[in-house]
Amino acid sequence: MVKPVKLAAATAATLALLVGAAQADEGMWTFDNVPAAAIGKSTGFTPDAQWLKKAQLSYVRLAGGCSGSFVSGEGLVMTNHHCISDCIAELSSAQKDYQADGFLARNRAEEKQCAGIEINQLVDITDVTGKVEAATTGKTGQDFANARRTVLADLEKDCAGGDDKLRCDAVTLYQGGRYSLYKYKRYQDVRLAFAPEAAAAAFGGDPDNFNFPRYCLDMSLLRVYEDGKPIASPNHFKWSREGSKEGEASFVIGNPGSTSRLRTIAELEFIRDNVAPSFLFWAQERRGRLIEFGRENDDRRREALDDLSGTENGVKVWRGRQIALADKDFFGAKVRAEQELRAKIAADPKLAAEVGDAFTQIEQAQARYAQLYPRFIMLERSRAFDSELAAFARLLLRAGDERGLPNPERLREYGDSRLPALKQRLSNPAPVHAELEIALLSFSLTKLREQFSPDDPIVKAVLGKRSPDQVAEAAVKGSKLGDPAERLRLFEGGKAAIDASDDPMIALMKLVDQAARQARKSVEEEVDAVVEQAQARIAKARFALYGDSIYPDATFSLRLSYGKMQGWTEPDGQEVAPYTTIAGLYERDTGAAPFAIPPSWEAARGKVQMSTPYNAVSTNDIIGGNSGSAAINAKGEVIGLIFDGNIHSLSGDYGYDPRRNRSVMVDVRGMAEALRTVYDARHLTRELGVQ
Repeated sequence: MVKPVKLAAATAATLALLVGAAQADEGMWTFDNVPAAAIGKSTGFTPDAQWLKKAQLSYVRLAGGCSGSFVSGEGLVMTNHHCISDCIAELSSAQKDYQADGFLARNRAEEKQCAGIEINQLVDITDVTGKVEAATTGKTGQDFANARRTVLADLEKDCAGGDDKLRCDAVTLYQGGRYSLYKYKRYQDVRLAFAPEAAAAAFGGDPDNFNFPRYCLDMSLLRVYEDGKPIASPNHFKWSREGSKEGEASFVIGNPGSTSRLRTIAELEFIRDNVAPSFLFWAQERRGRLIEFGRENDDRRREALDDLSGTENGVKVWRGRQIALADKDFFGAKVRAEQELRAKIAADPKLAAEVGDAFTQIEQAQARYAQLYPRFIMLERSRAFDSELAAFARLLLRAGDERGLPNPERLREYGDSRLPALKQRLSNPAPVHAELEIALLSFSLTKLREQFSPDDPIVKAVLGKRSPDQVAEAAVKGSKLGDPAERLRLFEGGKAAIDASDDPMIALMKLVDQAARQARKSVEEEVDAVVEQAQARIAKARFALYGDSIYPDATFSLRLSYGKMQGWTEPDGQEVAPYTTIAGLYERDTGAAPFAIPPSWEAARGKVQMSTPYNAVSTNDIIGGNSGSAAINAKGEVIGLIFDGNIHSLSGDYGYDPRRNRSVMVDVRGMAEALRTVYDARHLTRELGVQ
């Protein structure tokens, strides 16, 4: 198990993002604001426009929440094993378990379609700040939220132009200080070419998660098709034959999910006191339920594996965040940083007038959020309805209602430019495991009753005279939504088909939809709108003070991080080297999960080059969502594949410490050696240029 770690004391300089330019190798930079001079000073290499454009077009985004990159001219995409675990699970069966056995297509005909994966390639970025400001100026509260929703929906629709092969996302940057429109080429025919065994990909399991040294082959290879043929991908990252050396530059291209580095102290206090405890109480109990479910038999263990891994990962992430926000030195530095920013604003009469009472407004909004949060998270975010079938029912129910409205008036996730992705999700043939569904839905309904009491009107409407177990079993066993054909029938039939449906899961979600929508509306009007307008004024003050030498918080949009291959020194003086080798994998093997190597690696014991670098760390600034990102060198060659951060990086949501925050990657030399020697996949190493 991971030992408790006291986060290293942070300094105001470490967290200088809040009041000035980024320090050292810190930063997740948008491609229209890359600090080329700072990169050159730090790494000795200054990227030019041509290098950046190739990097932009070589990366891809997996719509489910990960990153990836083209690594050949024939549509081959590299990402993490854990990023496509849903695909591997859906392709598996009791007769052929690809999680346990791995998967290798010996030719293109054997590549298997991952029905639930959509890949997006960024082709254009446009600044639309002026258009959003023109539409929202002078508006507050719900008027502001409505105007903002309308203009963003129109921008996305006009950008895509009705072309299902394009996806456009309006992205909020600097907490509302700027807006950009990202245009993507959309690919929905994605096929699996290679995935190792889960025991190799996640060697060390939860005990090793967020730790280093590591010995994981957390990689997979997909191929993108269009019109039944592999696409041509002239922009791609070649694999390096030589790999990297300690101290050499490393660039990470990917999609960090979200950070909170520019948030005010009031917002961070809300996360510390409300969001983190709420999640941890729920997730730790959910983890226990999943462990017990998986102990029933091998089939149940396989069915619960994905949910359990994700829950365990979430527990560690949020525990690390809570520790960071509770650490007096770390949080004290954040407080001092905000005080310095506020003092600089107050010292400039013009800035002080423009910012006004923005900080106070945010504080008041957080107090209101504390009142709204329980119903918002349980109903609108569906923590009380932890079920794939319930998610399908919610999607269908709202799609029926929203598609009858003009595009600008809809909830954003049901805008015209988002519908192709929703339809693909509904058509995914991945099996829905009924007993797991019942177990999770029953658990979450129990938490609903605990949260609001048996006398709450919503609880009464959902449970009536029945127990959570009885409601869950009836809804799951009576539902037909596990059949993609039925889901598509209802989707295409629209509101009339939904209203006519007697599916018990749809009926269940109808009971709470009005209350869930009201919870969302209250948060959007009384919290989000207030905070975004206030943060926009603060952001303008930052720009006035520091120009574009600051980067926005992560938003699951394309970013560039620069750093170097480098280990670190623990607070107790222990030196952590930047590389591990394949020899270390065999030394760590105990024969018992999660430290058991799979049979393929046992068979290769006398063949692999034991000195081959296997995993590595760098100073690159990353966060969740960077999983699957390529780490490349100055020549644009792959030197690694990001799959984790170290334990110190768990505070990275709120600040970056260059002394110990590290990205963890699979070394390109380890991936090449595994493909060549362990899996005999030389057709892939030839395509990758590392035969």
